[in-house]
Amino acid sequence: MNLELLESFGQNYPEEFDGSLDCISMAVTCTFNRYGTLFAVGCNDGRIVIWDFLTRGIAKIITAHVHPVCSLSWSRNGSRLASTSTDNSVSVWDIISGECEHRFRFPSPVLRVQFNPRDSGEMLVVPMRHAAVVVSLNTGGHRLVPVDDETDLHIFASYDRRGRHIFTGNSKGKILIVDTENLGVVKQFRLTQTVSNAVKGIEFSRRGESFLVNTADRVIRVYSVKEVMEGVETDPEPLQKLQDLVNKTMWKKCCFSGDGEYVCAGSARQHALYIWEKSVGNLVKILHGTKGETLLDVVWHPVRPIVASISSGVISLWAQQQVENWSAFAPDFKELDENVDYEERESEFDKEDEDRSVKSDNEELDLEVDVDVSTKAPIPAFCSSDEEDEDSTALLYLPIAPEVEEPEDGFIPDQEESPGKRVAEQKENASPKKKRTKTVDIQLENAPQDEVHPLLHKTASKDRGTSKKLQGRPSNKEKGKS
Repeated sequence: MNLELLESFGQNYPEEFDGSLDCISMAVTCTFNRYGTLFAVGCNDGRIVIWDFLTRGIAKIITAHVHPVCSLSWSRNGSRLASTSTDNSVSVWDIISGECEHRFRFPSPVLRVQFNPRDSGEMLVVPMRHAAVVVSLNTGGHRLVPVDDETDLHIFASYDRRGRHIFTGNSKGKILIVDTENLGVVKQFRLTQTVSNAVKGIEFSRRGESFLVNTADRVIRVYSVKEVMEGVETDPEPLQKLQDLVNKTMWKKCCFSGDGEYVCAGSARQHALYIWEKSVGNLVKILHGTKGETLLDVVWHPVRPIVASISSGVISLWAQQQVENWSAFAPDFKELDENVDYEERESEFDKEDEDRSVKSDNEELDLEVDVDVSTKAPIPAFCSSDEEDEDSTALLYLPIAPEVEEPEDGFIPDQEESPGKRVAEQKENASPKKKRTKTVDIQLENAPQDEVHPLLHKTASKDRGTSKKLQGRPSNKEKGKS
């Protein structure tokens, strides 16, 4: 995929519906890998579906959990995927083999899991009504991220772009910035002076030094990481305040575009995506999905102007309009409304034009140009600003064995035995491997034992406002129970 050719000179945000991905199961959460080649979807029957995003086909299905998957996170090189389910467990999966490498069981429901962006041996886990936990995959140990107020444990936590700091926010609108190494508080500030401004989400841009905070007052505040970290003032001012002034929409999920120039937010009340330009703060596009559906998750493709959103268990894709402009490839190209008889010049298709005596300078230059096709240049979009080269260990695509529908006659008997044997051997070999996945019980002091995960709680709730958020899902809760 040549990203340079995909660069558009106009606006760099999606404008229209571009099809949907159906996982058969109801999709709940989704995330792209760092390169945007693989797309992981967590379903409410506990399965994880890995899509090859270029071919828009399913590359792998992992039967991960029994209960709904509520959060997913890719490791930096894309070879591992962390998942958390409403059964209070966090698992780490090897993408190629599809086997579970680590499993952690928590005493209370887990809301979110995130790999350290620069260290695949470390994860940030956010349990419900508890301080965030940093879990080491190498040792199995865990450390608690400090909180501002022990009585306020409605925490949202996220690593920054490089994994050097952990940003946490509580229900009083207080942001704590904690050093990842020693878990010491580096900086803290309040978003607003009003007390009840709960932090619902913190997202970092892949490019540039920006982060946004989604709060309960329906305003998305965009900050500069540099200004917040180096600023002398106690409560820094946001670069932009983004909101829907007309409808006063609550935001379910927010994200940055791959280049960090746009902010996309999904409405909590309907299937609508709002896109703002970060530098100016103006609303550039509203994308409307099917009426009556409510949104569950929104993610922006890491390198292309494509947005994926989940509603009613189906993933909708939004992309730019593809306009065929042939004159961009050949300036003298003419588009005709109807067929025209073409009169060929006598020397038009001759190898050498005998009539022309003088060769133009451009023609001589063209002959001497050597195009280097062997040297591999790193794609800037795949490299971080502090890296010169791409990650050689990165997993971009999943290998798929071709299915032979009608093999040759003499080919069948031998081939039928050996794959069967092979599959049997693999099963024998695989089963002890799966048994070896040791479940580590993480003991948390004062963890709430009787809490119900919001994903399940909303389904069971009869309150109209909350039941709207997860429409058409009560039967799945019953499935989970049985």
